[in-house]
Parts: sequence; structure tokens; C-alpha cells
Amino acid sequence: MNIEQLIDYLKSHEDFTNRVCSWIRQDPVPASYSPFPDHLDGRIVGVYRARGIERLYSHQREACDAVRRGEDIVVVTPTSSGKTLCYNLPVLDSMARNPDERALYVFPTKALSQDQLSELHEVIAETGLEIKTYTFDGDTPNSARKAIRAAGNIVITNPDMLHSGILPHHAIWVKLFENLRYVVIDEIHSYRGVFGSHLANLLRRLQRICRFYGSNPRFICCSATIANPREHAEALIERRFRLIDKSGAPRGERHYILYNPPVVNEQLGIRASAVKEAARVGALFLGNKIPTIIFARSRLRTEIISTYLREQCAPIRDRIAAYRGGYLPNERRAIERGLREGSLMGVVSTNALELGIDIGMLDAAITVGYPGSISSLHQQLGRAGRRGRASLAVIIATSSPLDQYMANNAGFLLGSNPEAATINPDNLLILMDHIKCAAFEIPFEAGERFARHLATTTEMLEYLEERGILKRSGPRFHWMSDIYPANEISLRTAARENFVIVDNADRSRVIGEIDYYSAPTLIHDDAIYLHQGRQYYIDRLDWESRMAFCHEVDSDYYTDAESKTDIHVLERDESRPLSGGTLSRGEINVRNMAVMFKKIKFNTHENLGWGKIHLPEQEMHTSSAWIDFDEERLDSVAGRPLSARILYSIAYILRNIVPLFTLSDYGDIHVVHQTRSNYSAKPSVFLYDSVPGGVGIAERAFAVIGLVASECVGVIERCPCSSGCPGCVGPIPSGDDDIKGAVKKALGELLHEP
Repeated sequence: MNIEQLIDYLKSHEDFTNRVCSWIRQDPVPASYSPFPDHLDGRIVGVYRARGIERLYSHQREACDAVRRGEDIVVVTPTSSGKTLCYNLPVLDSMARNPDERALYVFPTKALSQDQLSELHEVIAETGLEIKTYTFDGDTPNSARKAIRAAGNIVITNPDMLHSGILPHHAIWVKLFENLRYVVIDEIHSYRGVFGSHLANLLRRLQRICRFYGSNPRFICCSATIANPREHAEALIERRFRLIDKSGAPRGERHYILYNPPVVNEQLGIRASAVKEAARVGALFLGNKIPTIIFARSRLRTEIISTYLREQCAPIRDRIAAYRGGYLPNERRAIERGLREGSLMGVVSTNALELGIDIGMLDAAITVGYPGSISSLHQQLGRAGRRGRASLAVIIATSSPLDQYMANNAGFLLGSNPEAATINPDNLLILMDHIKCAAFEIPFEAGERFARHLATTTEMLEYLEERGILKRSGPRFHWMSDIYPANEISLRTAARENFVIVDNADRSRVIGEIDYYSAPTLIHDDAIYLHQGRQYYIDRLDWESRMAFCHEVDSDYYTDAESKTDIHVLERDESRPLSGGTLSRGEINVRNMAVMFKKIKFNTHENLGWGKIHLPEQEMHTSSAWIDFDEERLDSVAGRPLSARILYSIAYILRNIVPLFTLSDYGDIHVVHQTRSNYSAKPSVFLYDSVPGGVGIAERAFAVIGLVASECVGVIERCPCSSGCPGCVGPIPSGDDDIKGAVKKALGELLHEP
């Protein structure tokens, strides 16, 4: 069965169409072509013509012409529109003319770096040109690093390695920095929040080192569709950019389906498991030989769906893989290669495959739950339909209020403008970290500014001098500390290091790795760790050595951990009164401890038992907005005492609706209730950034709490359940009819400010 036949079959398949909220068809779009530029080296043009590329898409030609004129460009076109040629053509052409030139390619992940290396190697080999291309990342062996520094025309890396492995050691990268002509930064939409703020400072350091060596590279950026691509590129690199956003690539017919699982308990409003529905729909596609990718929001969901798919598609179980963070590099490369070559037919992934890695020709994409942003949604759905033919994208809603809102608002999902990417490179903590790194790399001159607009650079240098970190000698500030500053800074998270999972029977065999903050809930003692559909029992987690020891088992259950959160307000920066209490924002200390785990049976999802977790508490300093409720007023408004159950429900719906108004991912913000706040001794709900130091989400929530509360009230009113359900205020004990109304009234008090 081909994809067109599958689409026709689904339209007549009543069991499927009964669960479809919206089915949207988009017409195909023809290509817009331009000839290769006359100035391009004939050997390069010949290779692409031999591959069947006789002409360029119009946006590719526009990019080549702009780069030749010496402009910095940002290319924003849909997934699979050939953005790679926008930078490979001008870079390879320039190096064919001048073999001494160098280029630096920066990708957000190692997978993208490896993907580009493979593509470039093939093209360069076919041209016969002597252009040396290497990846330089954490997997690069020490024996190869010297050759890369000396002879690499194109060095492909990621921000983490640029930060800790290249810039601090610029003295042994002299050939790169003296001859650096181009810097390519792909997927710039992924650099937002903390990660983007770090990258902007990293690029300040890069340009400072380039000036030191007398080079002034051109920047070529590419992005998925966001609302502010030129502004975002200019914020990251602090230069003027030319925007190229009119795609000349063709697009096949596309079908978007919003699929809402059936209600299985009408009284409680509980719907069938989105995980099981995704496996059922995925098995239908794969069983008809339709190459399919399924996106899940968590590592655990990824492994569970892949387990179910292998059970339901037994004849092709070896052609189905899971893909997520924590897999070892060779395993990830093998999965990517299998998808490209067609030996794998299906993959279940976290957002790790959302970026533009070449994973071959897929006809269908399934997204389980709203991924957190419109940009991410379009990236995931755009992974299907790479041959100019018809494609199918299915969005399967969960029971959460956010997903139920989406299921009933197809226009918001597919008709909304994508979000703006925002960064704050002048965040004092991030800025100070990178000024330390810059001082380590090259001494600061008195009066030098780290960025043109940063008049505070001298004050920050003097502060570091007072702390004994820098020393002024004549007109310069020199690094004096014995620490290596880049090692003290994580660009992505505040995690100290990863935990390694080792096979107890063969201690030399590493199964995978887990980040610091996820370890307590995923690899605690007695946990079932899922990896490529296999179950591993965690015999022991050695917290101090950052290692977990396991053995493979055939388990009929998986484990799901719960944690306890304790919040202390460190400083209140601002507050304002609400009708039903006080809204504040400031800095908090969050203490989190995994306390217990449940054993959940595969397929039925019933609870088989539980166990305790004994691990150290984790601490985080972050930004928060919080509501201290006026207990007496709310008691009278709600018509009942403000119980912990009502606070839980307020926190539950806020957690689900806030991401709509803060343009953030569901996992970027946490919402916790306290029956008696440690700060005010009042019933409270805290909304806080899940990233140490904060990325501005809580501040945004503080500004728009009235809009958030209004939408929460609307969701509750539209929900057909009688007493509350996972689609509005969370699962409610049967018969407690007052809670739904009480929560609605409590939220109504947040709409009005005196």
C-alpha cells in the first residue's frame, strides 16, 4: 500500500474517522528554479548535476549571490527545502579558489555534525578537490585532533566543543582563526532561552578572537520557520543580516489530522491512553509498509511506544527502533544510517530527530501530544513528505487540558504564526561567566567592551579583579585564577555530569547515559530502565561515582518515579494585589527529592505496587512567579474551605495552559502548590522556570496571569465532564462535584486586579 492508498483507506475507516477532530488538506506547491551562478567552480557544479540537480531552487541561488557580495545571511525555509546547499555551495566554491581558507560549521547536536560530514565527504571526493573536512567534538579521538587543527579546511563542531575545546585553546588553532572566512550556524531557532543566551556570548568570544588574528568571517545562518528570524540572527551575532525567506522548493500534497482518543470513562472524562493509541495508529501505518516516524515527549514514552510497536508488528520488529538522548554515539549513528538506507521502516523518537538530520524518505509523521511550541510542531510534522509526494501527519492528543485545547482549536495549531525566538545575552550571570572565559582566552584592554553596547564591561572586570580572578597590569586585565573557566559553565543545563549505565555482567559494556537531574527518577535502585525495547533492572545506583549497574530482564512492567518538591523564597522583586490574593515574582530555591516509584504493567497500565527511593536531595536556584491566596475570601467565593485538592487542581490547569502564553515548552516551567507557603504562611501556587537561573518564563507568567486565568476558566467551562477530569482540573475522586466549580471560582479571582 502506498501513502495515497492509505489516506483513502483511512477516510473510509470508521473506527479511525470517529476519533478525528479535524482533517486539513494542503495543496501541492510547485518549485521555483534558478540556474547555477556562472562564477561557481565547474567541478562542483558537475558533481551536483551528476546527482540530478540541474538547477537550483530560487532561494539557494539568492543565498549564493548574497554570500558572494559579502553579506551575512539568514535562510528561513521549510523542512527539506535544501538549505544545506545555501552554505555548502559558496563555501566549497571559495575554497576551490583559495585552498588556505577555513570555515567553521556549528550545529546544535553531534548527530547533525555527523550528518553534514558524510554529505560533504561524498561531494568533495567526487570533485577531486583537496578540501579537508573533519568533525571536532567529544567523540573525536585525541590522535586525530592535531591533524584537524593543522589541516582542516572545514571544521564541523557544536557549541559545547567550541566553548570548551576550541576558543580557550585558540593558540593551537592559529591556522583556523587567521584564515577563517565563513562561520555557518544551522538550526538557529533551537538557540533560545538559556542555550541561545549562552551562544550569543560564545559568538562574542569567537569574534573577539577573530579580531585578534586579523580575520572577519561572514556568517551564514539557517533556521526553521520562526516569527523573527532576522532579529534573532542579529541578536545572536550582533551584525546586520539579509533575510532569505521565500522558498523555491516544491511541496507535495499534505494531510494534517487532529486525532483525539476516545473517552473511556465518561463520568471522570478520562480518555484512552495517547501512548497506546499512537502505537495502534503507528502499527497500522507500518503494517502497510508506510515509513513512519513517531515523536513522543519523554524518554519513557519513547521506549514504551517502541515496545508496543514491536509487539504489534512482529514480522518487522527488527526494522523498528527507538531514538533518544542517552544512547551511545555509535548506536545513534546506526539508527540514522538505517533510516537513510531504508533498512529501518519506523522510528520512535524524542525531539532529538526534530532537527534537520537526513533520515531518508518518510511518508508519515505522528506526534504524541503538543510538543510545546508551534515551531517544534511544524518541524516534527515536516519530517514526512520528503519526495514531493503526498504525506500524512497525525497529532494525537493526550488527556491534558493543553492537548484538549489544541484538539478543539485546529486553527491555533496549523494556522498560527510561529513563535518568536527570544534570548537575553546580557543576563548578568551568563554574561559574567563568558567575560571570565574571554579574559582567560585573551587579556582585556582597559576600556575594551565585550559587546559594543556593554558599557559595564570595565565595571565587571574591576569586580573580578577585586575577587582575585583577574589582575590589572598596565592597560590590561589578565587571568589569574587557577581554575579553567569553560569547564565551570554548562551551555545547556546546570547538570554537573552524566550518569553512566553499566552492564553488571560485563563492566566494560556501557548501556547508555542519563543527565544529572533525570537520574533520580529513571535509574534509582530497583528501577526498570528501558533501552531499545529491552528492560534492564537497576541493581545499584552509585551516586558518588555517577554509575548505575544493571542486568537485562524480561519484565512485564516498567517503573515511574514520583518526587517531592520544597520551595523557599529567597527574594521578592515585585508584587501586586489580586482580588483573591497577591501575585509576586522573585528568586526561589527549589529542593527536589525522588521519594517513591510505581510499577506500571505494560498494556493495561495498572499499578502493580510501589517502592521507596533513597537518594540525595537536589537543589536549584531559579526565577518564579507565585500567588498567595487570601484564604478567607476564597473560602467564601468557592463556598467551601480551600483544600489541598483545590490547590492541586489550580496548579494542574495552570501548568497546562501557561505554555500557551509564555511561548515555552511544557517542560520549561513547573507549577507546585503549597497548602502553607514557607514564605507567607498562606495557601500558594508557585510557577517557576525549570532551568537554573531562569530564562524569563516566570516573569512573562507574572505579566499575563490574568490572560492565563481567563483561558483556564474557559477550558473548565467547555469541558463536558461533571466533576473534573484530566482534560480540565485533573483526575477527581468520583462524586466530588464541588471541586470543578470551586476551582473555576478561585481562578476567576485572578482575573481582576483592584
